[in-house]
This record gives sequence, structure tokens and C-alpha cells, in this order.
Amino acid sequence: MQNRTKVQFGIDYLLQEKLTSLRDLRVGLVTNSAAVTAAFPQPLTPSRLALQQAGVKLVKLFSPEHGINGQAAEGASVADQSDALTRLPVHSLYGVTQRPTSTMLADLDLLLFDIPDIGVRFYTYIWTLAHVLEACAENHLPLWVLDRPNPLSGDLRLVEGPLLDEARLSTFVGRWSIPVRHSLTIGELACWWNAERKLAVALTVLPVQNWQRNQSWPALALPFVPTSPNMPTYETALLYPGTCLFEGTNLSEGRGTTMPFRVVGAPWLDGLAVATAFNRLALPGVVAQAVYFTPASGKHAGQNCQGLMLHPLNPEIMRPLAMGLHLLTTIRQFHKENFQWAADSLFTPVSGYNHFDRLIGHPEIRQQLEDGAGDCTTLRQIDLIKAWTDAPHWVNCVTPHLLYR
Repeated sequence: MQNRTKVQFGIDYLLQEKLTSLRDLRVGLVTNSAAVTAAFPQPLTPSRLALQQAGVKLVKLFSPEHGINGQAAEGASVADQSDALTRLPVHSLYGVTQRPTSTMLADLDLLLFDIPDIGVRFYTYIWTLAHVLEACAENHLPLWVLDRPNPLSGDLRLVEGPLLDEARLSTFVGRWSIPVRHSLTIGELACWWNAERKLAVALTVLPVQNWQRNQSWPALALPFVPTSPNMPTYETALLYPGTCLFEGTNLSEGRGTTMPFRVVGAPWLDGLAVATAFNRLALPGVVAQAVYFTPASGKHAGQNCQGLMLHPLNPEIMRPLAMGLHLLTTIRQFHKENFQWAADSLFTPVSGYNHFDRLIGHPEIRQQLEDGAGDCTTLRQIDLIKAWTDAPHWVNCVTPHLLYR
């Protein structure tokens, strides 16, 4: 495969430039099967196999949500296992514990982290990284983060809040105070957290080569490897900051279909009316199409649903979180009698709050949506959503910690 842009991931940089630094070290790796090479030793080689074949003394692996092979269902506890690819033991960080224990780390000289992220606060892989940082700090173990591009780009003009209210809504879909769409790489998040939270980890970030912040995934001319069972394409990832909010409602967010997070609907929804009203908003870079679908699992499993399929037109101007809030408001306008907030969740419960609150990250927004649930085109509603989704102060705070300019 020819890589026109010559973008290489942190794993490729390690294999080309840093192998001698690992000689005789006992190494652990936090990873899954979505972590593959861009070029070395050949494209799409799983990172753990590439390191093993290069002679790195890999001792054990650690896996996040969905397990080492990335196939476990969302929210499902994953047990420790043996990796069929490398024959190494795998400690699950999404089962009995979410953090490597001192016993797990005791026989290591170095821990590597290589998991592709999609740039969204409620995607749990970054919180596995947060726990790994704390564990390395507590056990005085050096950590290397093998960096990867943010598939939604690193354009800080596209950051969308609100910032997580950490004091009230810290869970595994958002532990620390960052926006919903953060526009950082996992390496930059690690640097920011290490400094801002004073963790004092012996942290090294192996950077992406030849990537520019304004590049989203299509510009890289690289295959998009599904990062989890319901994240099959780049278009899915682009819509996810907005459509994942529907996990916190009684509408299907497309789980159990071939279009997860690209369709939203319910048996009672008037798809054509909602799509028409949504498109009248003329939101930048996105258009909706009325569709029918029948989820095989998840909400409304086996029921014919009317809904919308969202089509990204221009990722450089699209604001997916604002889009999701506008769509939610439009649906509530047409279906006040049917629409409900979902109280339960597969993830960590927080007393007094529901799953939408955990996702949006700010406890007052749901109440404000309910109070302002009149005409979805009113200037008040548009101004509210803009106020919720702007995060200029946070951008100013993280700018000194950027690895790519």
C-alpha cells in the first residue's frame, strides 16, 4: 500500500528509531487490535506483534474496554485472558479493575501505551490512559505513549464543550475536566494531564511523523481501522460527539444496525418532519435524510423505527456536538409526549443524575433544554447551544502543551 502523505504513527517511530533504547528492558503494553502500524514492518501490523517480532522483550499486555481484540460489547466486563496472537498474558483494565495494580506492574521496567482514540471525551480509552498515568506515577514506572493522529483533526477552532463538571459528574465516560471534542492527540492529553494534575510521571511521547493539526483522517490516505464494535468508519467518529448523546434518551442511536451513531430514531418518530425541520436550521457541514431502520439489538430491538441518517458534508466546518443538541431539541419539539431521558446506563452511575448528564458533562444543561424546549429555531435556543459548546478558556490552557503546530 502506498502512503501518499507518509504519515507514521508513534509505533512506527519506535520501530525505526528507538528499539535500542528498549534492549534488555522488561516491557508491558496497553493496547488492542485497532493499534496497528502505518508502515513498519508493513502496514496494518498489530503493534503488539510488530514489537514482539522486532525483538522487544514484551512481558505482558493490558487491554481497555472491548478487550484485546476489540470485540466485547459496550460496557461489558472483560476478563483477563491469553492473547492468541502473541501468546502473552492480558490483564483487563475493564473488568475487576480499571487501573494496573502494583502487582501487575512489579516485573516491568517500562510501560507502553498504544491505543487509537477518536478525540471525544466519552470514548473510554482516554480514561484508561488517565488511570495508567496515575498507576505509573504511584509505582515510579516510566511510561511511553506511542502517539497517533486525532482522526477528527487537531484543529483547536473545532473544540466543542462544555467542560466536564468533574466535582459532580466524574465517571468512566468522563473523569477529568475536558471538553466533549478536545482536538488533542492521546500524547498531548498525557502531557497536559501529567502537568496539570502534577502526576510527575516519567513520561515520553513518541510523536506522529508528518501530521499537521488541521488534517482529519481522510487527508492521511490511511485505512480507518474500526476502533470498537460500534465505531466502524471515520464518518461514524465524526458524528459521534453529537449522536452519542442519544444514548441518554429513549431513542435508538443506531446500535444494533449497520449504521451505529449515523442514524437516530424510534418507532414513534416522524422522521420526515424532523429531518425537514432539522435541515431548515442549515447547520454547517451536515444534512439529514429521513430513513427507516430496525435495530437487531439495543433500544427498540426488532421494531421498525423511523429516523434520520446524518450525512457529514464538510468536516472542516461541521460542529457535531452542536448538531446533536439541535437535533435533540428538534425531536423534543415534535414529540414531547414520547421523548424521555434514559435513567440507567452501562457505565458508572452518579446519584441524582442520568446518563445524558454524564455524557454532556454539565448538570444544568438537561434542565435548560427542558425549560427552553419551545420552537427549536428560536434565537434563545441557538444562543444557548453556542454558549454550551464554546470552550475558549480551555483551548488557551492546553496550547502550551501542544506537540504539533
